[in-house]
Amino acid sequence: MAHRMVNMVVILVSLFVLGASENDDQGTKWAVLVAGSNDYDNYRHQADVCHAYQILKKGGLKDENIIVFMYDDIAYNEENPRPGVIINNPRGGNVYQGVPKDYTGDNVTTSNLLAVILGNEGGLKGGSGKVVNSGPNDHIFIYYADHGGPGVLSMPSGDDLYAKDFIEALKQKHASGTYKSMVIYVEACEAGSIFDGLLPKGLNIYVTTASNPSESSYATYCPGTDPAVPSEYNTCLGDLYSVSWMEDSDQQNRQTETLEKQYQVVKNRTSNAEEDSSHVMEYGDINLSGEFLAVYMGATSNSKHQGKYTPSMDAQEGSLTYLTSAADQHQADLVYLKEKWLRAPEGSKEKNEARNKLDEEMSHRKHVDSNIRAIGDILFGAQNGAVVLNTIRPAGKPLVDDWDCLKTTVKIYTSHCGLLSTYGKKYMRAFANICNAGIHEDHMAQASSQACT
Repeated sequence: MAHRMVNMVVILVSLFVLGASENDDQGTKWAVLVAGSNDYDNYRHQADVCHAYQILKKGGLKDENIIVFMYDDIAYNEENPRPGVIINNPRGGNVYQGVPKDYTGDNVTTSNLLAVILGNEGGLKGGSGKVVNSGPNDHIFIYYADHGGPGVLSMPSGDDLYAKDFIEALKQKHASGTYKSMVIYVEACEAGSIFDGLLPKGLNIYVTTASNPSESSYATYCPGTDPAVPSEYNTCLGDLYSVSWMEDSDQQNRQTETLEKQYQVVKNRTSNAEEDSSHVMEYGDINLSGEFLAVYMGATSNSKHQGKYTPSMDAQEGSLTYLTSAADQHQADLVYLKEKWLRAPEGSKEKNEARNKLDEEMSHRKHVDSNIRAIGDILFGAQNGAVVLNTIRPAGKPLVDDWDCLKTTVKIYTSHCGLLSTYGKKYMRAFANICNAGIHEDHMAQASSQACT
């Protein structure tokens, strides 16, 4: 009898250890969600990130493992026609409810983002203090939505995130042995330039981007487009690549759909928007694309949260809306400004102010175009300036050889010509090519001074 009891204890202990081992091997799912913009005209970026949170939460991820960066100036913005509500689809529900406010306002910074990814609590300034405190068996999902430019991702406060710094942080994370695999989705113009020629294989990181290294990404669900948005909205509700992967995640069984299948779905849906579309790309360890979405996003759970978030009617009906039109990210703010002007009462102060802001933005853009063109002509001659500044390097070669030179060149330009706006970041390739051409910073300073004064 005693012998049988001992055997039973041994068996139970063995089963417990085996179960614990299998559970440890599954690891914890972590997510970092980043909306890199602010202001109501950029409504769509925070809407994207809030929607992503709802997908992950419904998939069973815990709030302690989901870290959200968003300026949080949209839900209760005076221009929001539905106070306290954010939607990401014309027929979608409120995606704002329950979203953690980890890093908001001036705490949405590059330094905080990198500290969070690296699990470096000492590197944080403000915010909730949550970091990716991951272990060797854990899986990490990073999603970024905002404006960008060649080699750079925008942030609403402080310095922008340069591709080289992001990749170095990913290498450091890998060297620390604190994750098993990582998936990164990036919604931004020229998003491919963040990884092309920079992200090495072997880090167990799989990436998809909304655009290749030399094109814009696109906003969608905008006023005047098909499908129509609720009439009270004067801004775009989402981004084409982003709503494509999220609405697919809402609709499909994440336990059977692979990352590769989703990549193909998103790629096809993004390119279906007639003339206004971009090329969705993939980088890094492509072999990871055979894994199921549930490894990173979780599967639909039976948690209490399930009743709080309802996917769009499109997802519930089992179909993804064919998006026939979209707006270039660089033009989406003009859509907003134009809508404000058109909707304001005739002869009103509001209408005059809206018209002035639209005219100011158009004038600013012409001014930036003129400054960059003049700098190119001064440095390389009128015949060669545009050719040099617009040169696109072959696939697999990074945007610039010397990233410190790129940062310095941008600083020189801004000191003489003013801060780079969201629109102006489209010229990051021009600054990179100035560095690639070996232009000394003194010459850049002289050219900038001459062009902008």
